[in-house]
Amino acid sequence: MNAIETRGLRKVYGPVTALENLNLTVAPGERYALLGVNGAGKTTAIRILTGLTAPTAGEARILGVSVTDPAVKRLVALSPQETAVAPRLTVEENLTLLAGLSGAKGPQARARTEALLRELELGQVAKRRAGLLSGGWQRRLSVAMALVTEPQVLFLDEPTLGLDVLARRELWQVIRKLPGTVILTTHYLEEAQALAGRIGILAGGRLRAQGTPAELMALAGTDSFEEAFITLAGGTALPGQEETSMSPKDSPARS
Repeated sequence: MNAIETRGLRKVYGPVTALENLNLTVAPGERYALLGVNGAGKTTAIRILTGLTAPTAGEARILGVSVTDPAVKRLVALSPQETAVAPRLTVEENLTLLAGLSGAKGPQARARTEALLRELELGQVAKRRAGLLSGGWQRRLSVAMALVTEPQVLFLDEPTLGLDVLARRELWQVIRKLPGTVILTTHYLEEAQALAGRIGILAGGRLRAQGTPAELMALAGTDSFEEAFITLAGGTALPGQEETSMSPKDSPARS
């Protein structure tokens, strides 16, 4: 059973088509990154896959469960672009509160909180108010909060947005250790290469190409991943390609 599977996924907002014919498969335990310029459809895809918005057409399943089924929310969690912490609560209190809201009681909630403080190396700031933390610590706390429910599929939407180079690299180390299936969106090409085994490139709401960095560079005919991204995300025609969505291992086919 795939961790994520979509077929013909489409999302329309009034006159705007945000996603068109998205066909995506992600294996359990895989690290997968979605790249694309602003408006390419990355966040829309994440919102559909986490059950926050319904698709206009097509289907999407998480571990076999339709994203339109309320039960899917027990399988997934999202760390959003906006750092979602309660600023007046301490780091520890943020985690304990969420653990309680998710159904954990007393000792169980405390145990879960202690585990997350340890796993995400938040112990040194556990007693500090979240609103007083640096951006890097707040982003790390945001990821920890998404892990409270022990999701099988974790979505990270621009997890290092606004962080300096050092804080970004420190959060990379945390993300590399996360359990289960991890899907992330990012604008940083080096981040996708560092954290994901496979990368999908969205352009105009369509999955333009997907594969390992090496496969994408080969597809674009370059030895630079930046140049490959510019070619694929920019809609440049590829040799023999008839349509805008293909995998390096597939022959060109209509989407």
